Amino acid sequence: MAFDGITIANLTKDLSDYLVGGRIYKIAQPESDELVITVKLSYENADKYGIKQKRLVLSSDATLPLVYMTDDNKNSPMTAPNFCMLLRKHIQNGRIVSVTQPGGLERVIRMEVEHLDEMGDLRHKTLIIEIMGKYSNIIFTDEEDVIIDSIKHIPASVSSIREVLPGRKYFIPSQDKCNPLETSADEFSSCVLSKGMPLFKAIYGSYTGLSPITSQEICYRAGVDADKSAISLETAEAIAVYKAFDEVMSIVRNGEFVPQIIYEEGVPKEYSSIPLKIYGGSGEASVDGSVDASVDASVDAVGGVSGRFECVEVGDISELILQYYAEKDVATRIRQKSVDLRKIVQTALERNVRKLDLQTKQLADSEKKDKYRVYGELLTVYGYSAKEGDKSIKVNDYNTGEDVTIPLDPTLSPNQNAKKYFDKYTKLKRTAEALDEQIKEVSEAVSQLESIESALEIAENEADLAQIRQELVDSGYLKAHYNGKKGRRDKVTSKPLHYVSSDGFDIYVGKNNLQNDELTFKMANGGDWWFHSKKIAGSHVVLLTGGKEVPDRAFEEAAALAAYYSKGKNQEKVEIDYLKRKDVKKPNGAKPGFVVYYTNYSMAIAPDISGLRLINEGENK
Repeated sequence: MAFDGITIANLTKDLSDYLVGGRIYKIAQPESDELVITVKLSYENADKYGIKQKRLVLSSDATLPLVYMTDDNKNSPMTAPNFCMLLRKHIQNGRIVSVTQPGGLERVIRMEVEHLDEMGDLRHKTLIIEIMGKYSNIIFTDEEDVIIDSIKHIPASVSSIREVLPGRKYFIPSQDKCNPLETSADEFSSCVLSKGMPLFKAIYGSYTGLSPITSQEICYRAGVDADKSAISLETAEAIAVYKAFDEVMSIVRNGEFVPQIIYEEGVPKEYSSIPLKIYGGSGEASVDGSVDASVDASVDAVGGVSGRFECVEVGDISELILQYYAEKDVATRIRQKSVDLRKIVQTALERNVRKLDLQTKQLADSEKKDKYRVYGELLTVYGYSAKEGDKSIKVNDYNTGEDVTIPLDPTLSPNQNAKKYFDKYTKLKRTAEALDEQIKEVSEAVSQLESIESALEIAENEADLAQIRQELVDSGYLKAHYNGKKGRRDKVTSKPLHYVSSDGFDIYVGKNNLQNDELTFKMANGGDWWFHSKKIAGSHVVLLTGGKEVPDRAFEEAAALAAYYSKGKNQEKVEIDYLKRKDVKKPNGAKPGFVVYYTNYSMAIAPDISGLRLINEGENK
């Protein structure tokens, strides 16, 4: 999600509500492109919000520019950079007069500060934060909007559009775009509906501060295909699009923001300051600020997004930014840390699959062994009728009563030909016996590697990866890594996922094969119920009964979990086996996660777990 003009509008509103009237207490520059400004709130706001100060973080990082308020502090260098010292000289102890967003939805925040100069006269300065991707900057200006200094200097050799240097007049680079907050139906028609390009591109290409996802949201609300050419819209469609556009702009104009994060299968995908109905967001404020909507979205005629999404409302935009990027960073970091494991698993899996295919073909070839045995037996009985130099002999098979033509080597006698066929039979028999054992071993390896592949997809933290790595070490795919203390392995503390059913039953899901064994054979009792996807890799799921009778809904929800945490999670329905835990057995010497059972129930169920609550570690049920 772009840090777009609507997000900036939401931030500007929050910064204005909290900081206007407050005094700048401290200014720090922990990074070359980042400021942390501590603001003592006005008495009125301190009473209103129950806090005395806020820290404002301004980052002009080229890859991830951000603005947000936080209560946390950051370590600063011993010697403050020049730009930081300049700000301390001019605006430290100054009072924040206003926080505004110029030009409709420009990705710019202006913070005006009044202070006393060396002569005791009241002066006004402005700190301007531009959130424009790699062109982001923090600029300090005087009353006349002349640049005093900036955190990044942009000379003419770098930009032919605008210099950002001390003494230059500050202005926002023109984008030749319209102000979306002040657009009438006629202006919308001339700006957007006259363009021969996809509608959503025409919208965000015509207006300041709109991102592609916001434009798609407008199309979705209007019920019009976002990819339809803007110039080809029917009159009714054009009216519906403008109405949806104005509806979204009204949210911004009225400051009725609903900050929310959109999760796709537990991973943060987007964030927004307005309800994104395209992902299933209802736009209705939740009582506890938690889950707003959980939907199975699908591609439809008006641009709905495919996938299973969860729209979660967050207290304010600053909290959203911190939460979103923290969770995004964790997901990205875990993904990056698992790259080496994924490569090892994929390589081993491909090798074993090729080996299994080859062995299966060899086994099919070895099935000719019985034919060679019959040839040998028939030649032993009827070989005397063969003439010297014959290349074949036709005899009657006394087992079936049918005539059989047996190929002969004319250089060998009938007895020697019979011996040759018996030798082929013996060799293929030994091969088949060996292949049966090898195919069983390789099939188990393929199943294990497929389950490890699934486990990597649901790994949530480094402890999960450590368990997977340990299994790969134990199975010989990786070399052991020790912590240097008497050769002992690092202790792993990863635990299974814990869900609670609609009827209050605890359901646990193993995140990898080591957890599967622990969950099934140590944590669960014999009377608990065990679930697993049929004939495909997946997690062990255990429904703890607590000695109570389990209702049908709990069975269905546990089965849905088994379907969701399996390789079939993207199917409409997955077949699930379930049985009492006491009937699940682990053969001696079996690989982690491998079990056998002989009597079970089955059900086909959709991998939908929206009715289940995930219990985080340390949280009470």
